[in-house]
Formats: sequence, C-alpha cells, structure tokens
Amino acid sequence: MSVIEDSRKVLQDFIAPELRAISARLDALEKRFDDGERRAERRHDEVMNSIRQVIDWSSVQQRLARLESKDGAHQ
Repeated sequence: MSVIEDSRKVLQDFIAPELRAISARLDALEKRFDDGERRAERRHDEVMNSIRQVIDWSSVQQRLARLESKDGAHQ
C-alpha cells in the first residue's frame, strides 16, 4: 500500500467514526442545554410575575393607607 492509501484507510477506519461519535455527543449536549435554557426562561418569567404582583399589592396597600388617612382626617 502507498502512503496515500494508508492515510485514507486510517481516516476511514479511525477518524471518521470518532468524528461521528463526537458529533452525536455534541448534539445530545445541545439538546440538554436547550431544555435547561427553556426551564431558566420559565423560572425567570415566574419570578418577574411574582415581583410585579408584590409591587402591585404594595402600591394598592399604600394607596389604601393614604385614602384611609384622608378619610380619618375628614371625620
């Protein structure tokens, strides 16, 4: 066999299957990363909604306290 044929055989026998295996592992990692990213986005949205609710509730309480204080001052 010539050097070129030997090189080609090494590429076909060893490197090509290894590259396919690496590619498959990368695909699996990308899927896991995408699932984790979606989960993180959902959690972020939930936290932001909770914060908005607390802010809204706090605002309502402050407004109510002001109204009650005005009502008490008028009586």
